[in-house]
Amino acid sequence: MLVALPIALIVLITIVDLSAPSSVHLGPLLVIAPALTPSFAGPRLTAAVGALAIAAQVLIAVLHGGLTTSNHVAQIAALTVLSTLIVIFTVIRERRSRQLARVQSVAEEAQRALLRPLPERIGPLRIATMYLAAEHEAQIGGDLYTATRAGDGTRLIIGDVRGKGLAAVGESALLLSAFRLVATRHPTLPELAHVLDRSVGRYLLDFAETGEETVEHFITALLIDIPDGEPVTRLTNCGHPPPLVLSHGKTSFIDATRSAPPLGVHGLSADEYPDLTYRFDTDDTLLLYTDGVTEARDGHGAFYPLAERVTQWAKCEPAALVDHIRRDLLAHAGGHLGDDAALIAIRRAQA
Repeated sequence: MLVALPIALIVLITIVDLSAPSSVHLGPLLVIAPALTPSFAGPRLTAAVGALAIAAQVLIAVLHGGLTTSNHVAQIAALTVLSTLIVIFTVIRERRSRQLARVQSVAEEAQRALLRPLPERIGPLRIATMYLAAEHEAQIGGDLYTATRAGDGTRLIIGDVRGKGLAAVGESALLLSAFRLVATRHPTLPELAHVLDRSVGRYLLDFAETGEETVEHFITALLIDIPDGEPVTRLTNCGHPPPLVLSHGKTSFIDATRSAPPLGVHGLSADEYPDLTYRFDTDDTLLLYTDGVTEARDGHGAFYPLAERVTQWAKCEPAALVDHIRRDLLAHAGGHLGDDAALIAIRRAQA
């Protein structure tokens, strides 16, 4: 057990000090034992090691010059104060660790409630997802995605709230809830985009009326409609990064020149939103992502080259593809992202 190390140090220092000439004082080194203990133990064991170190210092004083000498009194007092401070530090650390564990538990529950894991299969589609939050110790941020069945097809949304952290979670939750409520009620994506834009606009207006800061708040979003019986995908882009299509080992961006403003900006009518259709054959993979992926920087400031990197994994199944991207992205960014990052890989399976 690791506790044997500080105990062995106390015994060793005591023996050496008692064996050394009276002019040599090794007692101050006893503080090393309680100082090491918090690295693997809690307050009680740390206090026990500290008490043992103080007892050893008293023993040294009794057998090596006298307990009442000013030098030994000072050493015992200093060791007592330092050991007490170390125990107090350990108590505070344990309390904060428990608080962090509770916060992480709440964050995980929030993530499961807001970003429900997409099923591995929806209709003829195989799906895999990735979410990486930029906030330290967080499980959720301002990126969002969800999917639902709509008639003989599947509708998805992926979006990115301006900003990150807890301030963005409310807007993310609003848009996800609105999408789940109305996604099947509107026959076209432009109509759906119009309704979602109105929901976001009302939300921001409510906060403006209460004095909350809403300057330049908006949500980029990409709406996708994939019918079961047609080799196509339909999309409406609201200021979001263009998706990638992986087909026959090649990677290409879907044209993003026709894009509406982000949700919550201009309040467009339904006929002002683009309604685009692209080829999406069996065994093709559609890759949706947020800008936290493509704007992740390495140590030299270079952006993550998503289209270039995914080409080598173009034939992988969605789960394997997402796993490759996740590992490569974190390696590129040195293990920590500057923004939340979400990604969805969708493959049309064989009938």
